[in-house]
Amino acid sequence: MVRLEKVNNRNVWKLLKLRVHDDQKNFVATNTESIVEAYTTLAAGGNAFPFGIYDEENPVGFLMIGYGVDDDWENPPEIAKNNYYIWRLMIDKDYQGKGYGKKAIELAFDFIRTWPCGKAEYCYLSYEPDNTHAKALYESYGFRENGDKIGDELIAVRKL
Repeated sequence: MVRLEKVNNRNVWKLLKLRVHDDQKNFVATNTESIVEAYTTLAAGGNAFPFGIYDEENPVGFLMIGYGVDDDWENPPEIAKNNYYIWRLMIDKDYQGKGYGKKAIELAFDFIRTWPCGKAEYCYLSYEPDNTHAKALYESYGFRENGDKIGDELIAVRKL
């Protein structure tokens, strides 16, 4: 059974060892960078929810969900205010193509719908324009580009 587990002292080192294929490294930050961003966001008063993606007891990926904006985020897009976002999604290279990305998105929505930061109207995410695989995956879950960007990444939005 695929499940999410909060990043903790017992699992963090295994999650830090997960990697994507070399040709995907420009599409997603390392789990080290993501976990650092999560905890610096929390320290700044923001909201970050980092998870390991597990199949039974095996870590297969990493997912991070955020909400709203914190004081350190310069020029956030309008959609970021009072909405949830799938901040990071990565599946380890040894587990790709087995449906874990799809299941992780479903689990992300399950978590978001517990409204840990309060109700919201939208969930959004961003991805590199060249990451056609991610775009197709996200579109299959109803995400649509809204014309905005975070840096060079395209923003896609889905109503909750």
